[in-house]
Amino acid sequence: MCTISFLSLISISISLFFISLNFLLNELVYFLEWEVVSLNSSSIVMTFLFDWMSLMFMSFVLMIASLVIFYSKEYMSGDININRFIMLVLMFVMSMMLLIISPNLISILLGWDGLGLVSYCLVIYFQNVKSFNAGMLTALSNRIGDVALLLAIAWMLNYGSWNYIFYLEMMVNSPSMMIIGGLVVLAAMTKSAQIPFSSWLPAAMAAPTPVSALVHSSTLVTAGVYLLIRFNVLLSDTYLGQFLLLLSGLTMFMAGLGANFEFDLKKIIALSTLSQLGLMMSILSMGFYKLAFFHLLTHALFKALLFMCAGAVIHNMNNSQDIRLMGGLSIHMPLTSACLNVANLALCGMPFLAGFYSKDLILEVVSMSNINMFSFFLYFFSTGLTVCYSFRLVYYSMTGELNCGSLNMLNDEGWIMLRGMLGLLFMSIIGGSMLNWLIFSTPDMICLPFYLKFLTLFVCISGGIIGYMISNVSLYFINKSINNYSLSYFCGSMWFMPYIATYGVVFYPLSMGGQVVKSFDQGWSEFFGGQVLYRLLTKYSKINNLLQNNNLKIYLLTFVLWIFILFSFLLFL
Repeated sequence: MCTISFLSLISISISLFFISLNFLLNELVYFLEWEVVSLNSSSIVMTFLFDWMSLMFMSFVLMIASLVIFYSKEYMSGDININRFIMLVLMFVMSMMLLIISPNLISILLGWDGLGLVSYCLVIYFQNVKSFNAGMLTALSNRIGDVALLLAIAWMLNYGSWNYIFYLEMMVNSPSMMIIGGLVVLAAMTKSAQIPFSSWLPAAMAAPTPVSALVHSSTLVTAGVYLLIRFNVLLSDTYLGQFLLLLSGLTMFMAGLGANFEFDLKKIIALSTLSQLGLMMSILSMGFYKLAFFHLLTHALFKALLFMCAGAVIHNMNNSQDIRLMGGLSIHMPLTSACLNVANLALCGMPFLAGFYSKDLILEVVSMSNINMFSFFLYFFSTGLTVCYSFRLVYYSMTGELNCGSLNMLNDEGWIMLRGMLGLLFMSIIGGSMLNWLIFSTPDMICLPFYLKFLTLFVCISGGIIGYMISNVSLYFINKSINNYSLSYFCGSMWFMPYIATYGVVFYPLSMGGQVVKSFDQGWSEFFGGQVLYRLLTKYSKINNLLQNNNLKIYLLTFVLWIFILFSFLLFL
């Protein structure tokens, strides 16, 4: 089943890519309307939007999904239910497809909820307490966004249609449209894990690594960014955009800071995803939606590769994820290490790799834009932190001596996993320049002073040097972090957000719900509702039954009673 799914998805992906090029070069947009049911002149119509953006995004999602499924053939080979796993991944991809091509909030909600439901099933795939807790946090955090979308759908009844794409630009200045914009931004913030909904994203690492590669590159977490790209006119030069810029900048900073304190390999990569999502959201909130989409695609390529390499390392390390137990992997696993290094350098923005074209362009546009000093600081400092934790990861895993047990057979012989990784390695190298030429076909002049032009490069180099130095003299810095334990704990635990979310989203709402059910549904409502009605009906039906038993004594008693009543009545008259 893995091979069939891989071949089908990769062929559809290639076809869609060439169709998207045709749409891009000829500036085509197709609306496809399918009449699902028609009854008494009332029809339910499903609308699909095909333009270069939706087709290209679908092509990238399908390509990454196909390589992930191919990779899973070996990674999940010990699972006897591998076909069920592949079916879940395919359902996940189909939900994403529906979300991408929908210009209608109702059909978007179908894909949106499909993603939430299937992601819950995938997060709890390895059935243990940790996975169940992570799945519950993921599902309940995403429900907030689902409710926001439902409210937006209810509010859009004012307009007579749910096809927002037709009248978005007309209504941009109306307060009514801003309410819809606010609800959509809230939904996108929960799905793309912006502050204060960030805690579910590292928790979702309980899922199998191939799922993480798919979820954290091109599907679940990017759904919010993609939805806001479609609603981009509501963000440029509005208070909504400024609010989102602040929160996404803080998310980027918080995730970069947290990754420098983390020792779990998958969580470091998850926090780097969170940081990049903050970058996409922040540039989108400034009105540059094409740049956000460009970074969305390039990030999908190298992040999927990064997760695949991490999966191969974890697989060889007997499922150990602690980077302190790694070391010397470049000697034992040279091919995997090469892929990991390329993906890491692409993430850092190494010139001429995929990440460089989008990140460098974003930072140069930020330097040209009229933004405040705080946002400017968050952009550049977060970029430095990205390089810092990437070099720290390379230091711990690639250099030095092997720190794990001698029973681990470290080698590069997982050829199926390697083929999946090499496909993405090729795209991580050429993908950025190819997309740059396609999306920004007309060259733009970016005129910056020398120190601003080289600020990006300076921040990256200094971040890398600091990351390497902190790791190299780690004992000194570990002592320092123990001395400042409160600060280290604050930075390393995502500003206490997992605790706040666990209590605020899961524990207290569920316990309050339990109390409400106990007191009202099973308490007063039962006492004054169903139970009291049942008791009264039982009582009166017994009396009625007694009266209808043809008992002579009852008839005589009744007759005497009636005579007494009649006599009393006559007496009073």
